[in-house]
Amino acid sequence: MDLDVFITAHRAEWDRLEHLVRRSRRLSGVEADELVALYQRTSTHLSHIQSTAPDPFLTARLTQLVARARSAVTGTRRATWRDAVRFLTEGFPAAVYRSRRWWIPAALVSVAVSALIGWWIGVHPEVQSAIAAPDALRQMTRPGGEYETYYSSHPAGSFAAEVWTNNAQAAAICLVLGAFFGIPVLWILFLNMLNLGVGIGLMSSAGRLDTFLGLVLPHGLLELTAVFVAAGTGMRLGWTVIDPGPRTRRAALAERGRAAVGMAIGLALVLFVSGLIEGFVTPSGLPTWARISLGVVAELAFLAYVYVLGGRATRAGELGDVEASARSAELPTAA
Repeated sequence: MDLDVFITAHRAEWDRLEHLVRRSRRLSGVEADELVALYQRTSTHLSHIQSTAPDPFLTARLTQLVARARSAVTGTRRATWRDAVRFLTEGFPAAVYRSRRWWIPAALVSVAVSALIGWWIGVHPEVQSAIAAPDALRQMTRPGGEYETYYSSHPAGSFAAEVWTNNAQAAAICLVLGAFFGIPVLWILFLNMLNLGVGIGLMSSAGRLDTFLGLVLPHGLLELTAVFVAAGTGMRLGWTVIDPGPRTRRAALAERGRAAVGMAIGLALVLFVSGLIEGFVTPSGLPTWARISLGVVAELAFLAYVYVLGGRATRAGELGDVEASARSAELPTAA
């Protein structure tokens, strides 16, 4: 294609489209129809240039022009309560459901690693001695020791808020750092499992594993599930950098990135519930079986939410992304 001839043939249309975009709020009906037609025509021109004669300057100009024209055609959209309901009933559960092939294996491997670390520490006194002095270990694991008083060391409300903030930040970090090929996510996940494994090992060596699990399970089931979902989503985002599939890397990352942002918001809500359980239920005077039962109910409710609502939304075509009208147009490119 002769690029100079192409520019000469269509320059007037692009200039006219730019003029209409600048006047988009004061257009007559005929001019609005002309704006739509020129927007569609210029989008085709841009696609043609990208696939046959990619000129950086012209591509940048037309990309900007098409984006401005699209905004003028579709108008500015404001978030409504309908968007919030859609996100909670379709978008977020669908995003979690669609990433299940990543976070379920992450959960299984992580729990196995934590159990293995706990067993290793529990049966090797020399490893326990390397963690802390014997007196310090007894102070942590004895009845009324640090492991037990940790959950009642602050007022329930402030403790729940602190736990929620820390966990939400950890989940967000997993989602954001996933773009770095998922490697930082694996390290964060390992540190979490290491802390859990140390607690299991030390308390089991003191013969108080049942007490430790009674303190951890009420909130830990839901909390760890949220961490696993965040880690799985982060690793999925990292894999998209390596293998974007049939789409361009930019388009694939844009979709995964938008889903990750939505996931961060949804997981913050899940961790808020977990924080309430950790702040008010875990240190409460309820029997151990009652506290664990509440944790199991919360976990089963979340899984049902993901598999029922998320599965239904996914089968209906939900991607966990923003609505199609709010996405950037993806122009065809040459194979």
